[in-house]
Amino acid sequence: MIDRRIFIKKSTALAGMSLADPAWGFGNQLKNDIENKMITITNTSSNFEREPLIRPFGFKGGYMTEIWQTAALLQSEKHHGTGICTQNVLWSDAKVFAANSESAGNTLMYAMTAYAAQLLSGKKFQTPIDLLDDILEEVYDYGKKITGNSALRKTFALNALVGVDNAAWQLYALENGLTSFDALIPKAYQPALSHKHKYVASIPLMAYTIPIEEIEKAVNDGYFFMKIKIGQPGTQEEMLEKDKERLSAIHKVIGDRKTDHTENGKIPYYFDANGRYEKKETLLKLLDHAKKIGAFDQIAIIEEPFPEEKDIEVGDIGVRIAADESAHTDEDAIKRIEMGYKAIALKAIAKTMSMTMKIALEAHKRDVPCFCADLTVNPILVDWNKNVAARLAPFPGIGAIGLLETNGHQNYKNWENMLGYHPHNGKKWTKTVDGLFDLGDDFYKQSGGVLDNSKHYEKMFEKQIKG
Repeated sequence: MIDRRIFIKKSTALAGMSLADPAWGFGNQLKNDIENKMITITNTSSNFEREPLIRPFGFKGGYMTEIWQTAALLQSEKHHGTGICTQNVLWSDAKVFAANSESAGNTLMYAMTAYAAQLLSGKKFQTPIDLLDDILEEVYDYGKKITGNSALRKTFALNALVGVDNAAWQLYALENGLTSFDALIPKAYQPALSHKHKYVASIPLMAYTIPIEEIEKAVNDGYFFMKIKIGQPGTQEEMLEKDKERLSAIHKVIGDRKTDHTENGKIPYYFDANGRYEKKETLLKLLDHAKKIGAFDQIAIIEEPFPEEKDIEVGDIGVRIAADESAHTDEDAIKRIEMGYKAIALKAIAKTMSMTMKIALEAHKRDVPCFCADLTVNPILVDWNKNVAARLAPFPGIGAIGLLETNGHQNYKNWENMLGYHPHNGKKWTKTVDGLFDLGDDFYKQSGGVLDNSKHYEKMFEKQIKG
C-alpha cells in the first residue's frame, strides 16, 4: 500500500520540477528544433488484427463487439518506426458506425491508414508535427469520399493516423539520436508538458453494462476517480430516466466512500455523455437529480454533453464541462474554450501525439486544465497516453498527480495476451496499484517503452524490415 503522506509530499515536490533539472538527467536531451535533421521516408506499409471484447461495449447509444488494432511501418535508409493504433469508429463518427456493419466501418478507417502510409512514401519531414500538418487534410478528404460522408468528423481521420504518427515519432527519435520522450517534445510545446508526476491516477470506465457490483469492487481495489457513461439508448426522455436511475444506484454504493486524493475527500464522478444530450435543459434536469440525491458536489467533470454541431454555450451550467471529440484540432479546442469549456480531454492515442501537443499548448496558454482519456486502447498505447498524463499540470481539486483513463483491462477478452506484446511488460509503471500507476525514475528513463518496438507488431512487417 502507498503511504498517503509520503505520496502527497513527493508528488507535490516533483510536480513543479523542470524537465531540464539535473535530478532527472534529461537536460542534454532537450534539443532545439533547429538541430533536427530532414528525414526521408523510403518505404511504408500497414497491417491490422482484430481483438474481441468480453461483452458488447456501449456508448453513444451504440455497441461495439471487437476493436481493430492497426499498425504502420515507416522506414528511412537506416532506421524504421512501427506505430500502433486502436480504431474506434463509434467514438470517431457515430454516423459512420450506424451506416455500416461493424467490420465495414473498421475497414473504412483502416483504408485511410493504408492510404496515409502510401502518401508518405518518399516524403521528407523535420518533425512528426510537420508531417501530420502535411497530410491531414488529404487523408481527411479521402475519408469523406470512401465513407460517402461529406460531413465526416475530423476525429475519424486523426484516429486513422495514430499509428502512422507514432511510427513517425519513433523514426524521428532514431534519426536524431533522441532516447527519451522528453527529448522528443519540440521546444515550443514544452511549457504544456513540463511536469513530472511521481504518480498517475488510473481511471476505470463504467459503461452502461458494467454491473454496480463491479463499480463497488473497483473502489474497494483502490480506484478513486470514476468515469461513468451517461446518455443511454432511447429517446431523450428515456435516456434521462435511465441516467438518473444509474446515477442513484452508483451514488448509493460509493457516494460516501473516502479518498486522500481529493480536496473534499470524496470520490469524484466523471460523466461522459458523448454528445447524447440534445438540449441544455435535459442536462440540467440530470444535475437537479444529482443535487437531490447529494451527488452534485462530487461531479468533477461532464465530458461532451451536447452534439458538437449545436454549439451550445456551457459556461453557465455550474459544473466543469470538458471537450473531447469536439476538440478535433487545436483550432477546435480554442473554439470550445471560448464557449465556456473548462477542461480538455487529451487523447494522444486517438488524435495523434502531434495534434495532442498542439491542443495541450493552446489549453495551457488559456489556463485550461487537461487530462488524458482512453479509447479502450492496447497496453502499448496506454503508455503513449501515460507519457502525456505524467507531464500535465495537476487537475483542480485533485492532488499533484496525473489523470489517465484506461479501460482496456475491463473490456478486452485477450487482455493478458496483449500485455505480453508490450516491450516492457511487467514493469512497475505498467501496473495499477491502489488506483495509481507508480512511475518513478525508470518510467521517465525508459519513456514508458514507447520508443521501443514491439516484437509482436513488428512481425507484421518482417519481410519489409529484413528487406
